[in-house]
Amino acid sequence: MKYIYAIILFFTGLSPVATFAQASKGSFSDISFIEGHWKTTPADGRVIEAVWVGPAGDNMLGFMRMMNGDKADLYEILAYEQSAQGLVSLVKHFKPGLLGQEEKDNPNKYLFVEASKDKAIFQNVGGDLRILYESRSPSQFAIARGSQENGQWVFKDLFVFNKVK
Repeated sequence: MKYIYAIILFFTGLSPVATFAQASKGSFSDISFIEGHWKTTPADGRVIEAVWVGPAGDNMLGFMRMMNGDKADLYEILAYEQSAQGLVSLVKHFKPGLLGQEEKDNPNKYLFVEASKDKAIFQNVGGDLRILYESRSPSQFAIARGSQENGQWVFKDLFVFNKVK
């Protein structure tokens, strides 16, 4: 009888750990602040416009258009999917004419790492690059690129977007 009771306590004690592990895989609520229409003009003069639509089922989609004057430089499609691995970010880049830069069936893949209030971090499958999404205010958010320096992740802004009204 003591043996059965010990087994029940053991497995009951594991349930909070399992719940935490499941929660740490990320969800759409961790990136909900990116939903909307955004725009930025970096120092190089390009105009970058981005749109993220809210989640539907197991996915959330976004796209970016990078313009140099009146000419498109680059298009980017972003798909966030709930998978067995947790929240995954898939990215494909296209030159004008929708000429793909990645192999047809091989998008850039980033796995959810962690989130806190108004921040979410994804890491590429190779493990040497992290992408940070950070809300800076209700009308501004940034995408930063992270790399390891002296054993710590250091992030530098790629784009700081302002909400389009």
